[in-house]
Amino acid sequence: MNRSAPSIASLMTALLAACIAFQLNASMLSPVLVTIARELQASDAAVGMSQTAFFTAAALFSLFLPRLGDMLGRRRVLLGMLLIMLGGSVLAALAPSIAVLQLARLVQGVAGPVVPICLLMLYHEVNEPRRYGLLMGVITAVNGGIAGIDAIAGGLLATHFGFRAVFWCIAIVAAVACVLVARYAPESRPSAGAAMDWPGVGWLVLTLASLLWALNLAASPGPAQWGGIGGMVLLALVAFALFLRRQQHSPQPLVALDILRQRSTWALLLTTILTMSGVFAIINGLVMAHAQQAGSGFGLAADHASWLLLTPYALVGWLVGPWAGRLAPQWGYGRVLRLGLAGSMLAIVLMLVLGLYKLWWMAAACVLAGVAYAGTANIMLNGLGVVLSPPQYPGLLPGLNAGAFNLGAGLSFAVLPALPVWLPGVPAAASGMLAGLGIVCLAWLTSLLIPRPQAAELARTEGRLSADQLA
Repeated sequence: MNRSAPSIASLMTALLAACIAFQLNASMLSPVLVTIARELQASDAAVGMSQTAFFTAAALFSLFLPRLGDMLGRRRVLLGMLLIMLGGSVLAALAPSIAVLQLARLVQGVAGPVVPICLLMLYHEVNEPRRYGLLMGVITAVNGGIAGIDAIAGGLLATHFGFRAVFWCIAIVAAVACVLVARYAPESRPSAGAAMDWPGVGWLVLTLASLLWALNLAASPGPAQWGGIGGMVLLALVAFALFLRRQQHSPQPLVALDILRQRSTWALLLTTILTMSGVFAIINGLVMAHAQQAGSGFGLAADHASWLLLTPYALVGWLVGPWAGRLAPQWGYGRVLRLGLAGSMLAIVLMLVLGLYKLWWMAAACVLAGVAYAGTANIMLNGLGVVLSPPQYPGLLPGLNAGAFNLGAGLSFAVLPALPVWLPGVPAAASGMLAGLGIVCLAWLTSLLIPRPQAAELARTEGRLSADQLA
């Protein structure tokens, strides 16, 4: 189906509003955590747990809600997620204690798969590959932050009006998104009549939850909790084995085993995990820690470090994303992805060789990372989850890929900052950056195994309609 320009504009307005509403939950809170701790008289650990609750819920619900949208209707599921997120935002704004805030953040996390579902809705309505690529880039670019403005706005609101004003702002945006989605987003229900394999969902959710908890324990300060980490990993292995057994015997499996064996599934998921593991903690952890460290670092205040390093990174990624999406159908999704990964490796090398010693070289490396990772590789990985998803399970791969993003981010923070320095006099961040460089190199090699999405690329066909006719 190719919709008219006015209807696509209305659809994009609704989908962007939904994505922005969710993204504010992730990025607008970063500078507000200290204010939350002070106003609720809570410890930093308790406030950090509220963030963990949000991101964990987002990861777990991403595993199955896109597939549920195939069955019940994507607009219905998206609207339900936004309404739940709206309720969680109001609860957070009224929270009398940190325990209630943690619950509210857990509720907000239900909206985790907003971006995958929005991309599926867009893909259903736009059949021309070049047009879809551009619009896909616009939507996915929001997932990396709203040009850094969201974090700045969150800090200003918290400073002048308290943390509750931030949640009221999120609630207002969520309410607007609900109205726009209900008014302008068409319904699509490609798997009407299919049944959800809820026991399979349960085992898969337990698998990812156990792995995320193990990574949380590994990344927590203090002595390593090897008993708890080992127990969670063991639980994850057992749960995954039971998940596979369930898929073998289920009349309508969540994931047919032959689909898991396809390179379009496992190669993409592995590439996503490796990419996130290699890049995420470098940009959001090691670079910021080095910038604020006195002596071997640059000794910047947290807000100055964010302005100089993270804001340009987010802004450049936000601007480049649509162009990367526009190029993907012409050059090939895999080729653009590998260009982004190669640029990410170059950015890490620049950080290692020059950025650790000169602030402006570090800023330049962050801008390059914004172009290569935030604006290119991240866009392609999200896009490939949609265009490679099997037609009989269209919401499957985007959901699994969202879980892979979260697992890779957790693995990145558990491993890279914990690596010891191998040479005296070398900045502490160097070991993690070097390891991240190796991991991104593995991601580049793994990406060679991802098959081409023929129907989404102009190199193979002029559009999905002609591909269907040839079939």
